[in-house]
Amino acid sequence: MADLLKGNACIGQSGGPTSVINQSLVGVIEAIQHAPVIDRLLGARHGVRGIVEEKFIDLKSVPFQSLERVADTPAAALGSTRDKPDKAYCEKIFDIFSRNNIRYFFYIGGNDSADTARIINELAMQAKYELRVFHIPKTIDNDLRVTDHCPGYGSAAKFVACAVMGDDRDNASLPGVKIDVIMGRHAGWLTAASTLGRQDESDGPHLVYFPERRISPDKMLADIDAVNRRLGRCVVAVSEGIEDEDGAAWAQKIALGEERDAHGNIQLSGTGALADYLCALVRDKLKIKRVRGDTFGYLQRSFAGFASPVDRMEARMVGNSAVHFVMDGNRDGSVALRRTGEGDQYACECFLASLADVARQTKDLPEEFIDKNGHDVTEAFRSYALPLTGGLPKMGKLF
Repeated sequence: MADLLKGNACIGQSGGPTSVINQSLVGVIEAIQHAPVIDRLLGARHGVRGIVEEKFIDLKSVPFQSLERVADTPAAALGSTRDKPDKAYCEKIFDIFSRNNIRYFFYIGGNDSADTARIINELAMQAKYELRVFHIPKTIDNDLRVTDHCPGYGSAAKFVACAVMGDDRDNASLPGVKIDVIMGRHAGWLTAASTLGRQDESDGPHLVYFPERRISPDKMLADIDAVNRRLGRCVVAVSEGIEDEDGAAWAQKIALGEERDAHGNIQLSGTGALADYLCALVRDKLKIKRVRGDTFGYLQRSFAGFASPVDRMEARMVGNSAVHFVMDGNRDGSVALRRTGEGDQYACECFLASLADVARQTKDLPEEFIDKNGHDVTEAFRSYALPLTGGLPKMGKLF
């Protein structure tokens, strides 16, 4: 350990929160207690913005009992940000790191956060500033490359599956068409999770639409009409990022304005415009009277008391592993998960991936997880995703 950098560490959280992002935060904190080369651990309030504004929290002084409560609390305890540092921004970061003798930087987040970590890492090398940078994965979208799955996804998948299970029973009680719009800008992982609670062929969602499969309004209407005629009702799960046949997002076409974040992303969640549009389309074109729509929005990612036990454990594990990897040698990178067991023997282990391999690009729902008709999942997806939820409730029926 003699060749390791000695100094302080900084940790931040970035991007959309999850139900287990604080498990990873606490995982880093507890592992650093056993890292003698790291003196202080500074928590940056609201990610990189907190660094440039020098808004830090001394995380080593937080009592253990408080940390465990934080670990079980959803959303980012340090606060999050969408800021994307450029060279000038990074120069401010290095100046503040230098003044605080910060030599280790841990950043918890998704695709954009991994890219931020990559930018800081590359600019630090160019500036000849000795800094170890580690990205710790989290995203309910489950679209980070390299890793088998992302901490945060299992809990959000459990929430979506259970919400749609209840929604399906509601729809069976008062039949009609129900449309649920679920998070997923570029990838359909979370929308696919809406199928995990189905127990027989009559259970919804009866139709599932992903960004990976372009769909025209006419084709969707024909699908809904066919299911409604067959079952007398229809539950539909739709990714917020679904695209028309010309490749344009439906939400973008119907949006009155385009709110964008620092990474250029159009706001899709937090608005019910797509659900309202789809419901109006079904009423007008199919003449079905009872049509309802919900946009799950931000509830999916920070629902208290509902985290998957598997997700909680793995989120803590990736935080621990980030510290162990950096203490094992002067390395930078992104922590990733590798599946080592399936079904009842499900298990995962951590390994180290390069920042460049994880940053920026997203991982689509693979072909083998999408049914040949394009509006359902395969059994392979269920086998992949169910263990991550920690188990789902069983529903009862009288007819």
